[in-house]
Amino acid sequence: MKLNHLPNAITIGRMAFVPLLILMLKNGRFLDALDIFLVAGVSDALDGYIAKRFGLTSRLGAILDPAADKILLVSAYVMLAWLGLIPFWLVLAVVFRDVLIVGGYLVYVSLSGPVAMRPSYVSKLNTFVQILLVLFLLAERALDFRVAYAKEVLVFCVLATTAASGLHYLWTWGVMKDVEVTRGKRS
Repeated sequence: MKLNHLPNAITIGRMAFVPLLILMLKNGRFLDALDIFLVAGVSDALDGYIAKRFGLTSRLGAILDPAADKILLVSAYVMLAWLGLIPFWLVLAVVFRDVLIVGGYLVYVSLSGPVAMRPSYVSKLNTFVQILLVLFLLAERALDFRVAYAKEVLVFCVLATTAASGLHYLWTWGVMKDVEVTRGKRS
């Protein structure tokens, strides 16, 4: 394997953790699930660091990395809902936002052509809060501790940032489309 493929190989390896995470959660092995989730997080930081530090970014990596993150997070959310640790409606909100973003991107590209997408600060905050909720719930079960109302506060924060992020993307695409339409009329 060439060095320039290393970030993508790490990303694909992160995807391989998803079935293990699902299995550990299904079997109630929360400490193992926490370890897997943490290793996946470290691998996400590592592949990004290597790609940027050594100039090994690629179009494939730009697609694979967020896909791996979404697969891991959505799998964790589905399993946590299945175990009754988070409400099912929260999973629906998280998944609907992701479908909205992907669908909106595809519609925008089909109408306006290719566009470079970068996650917004609201989206980054949303991802951070989503990860924090998973880490909290896994640690709570694995290490047998409880913090009053912490889960409820985190669930609310995930819902709020999920809604804000989805609305922000819709607004951004609407503004971008209006700017392009306006530019087209002036030309």
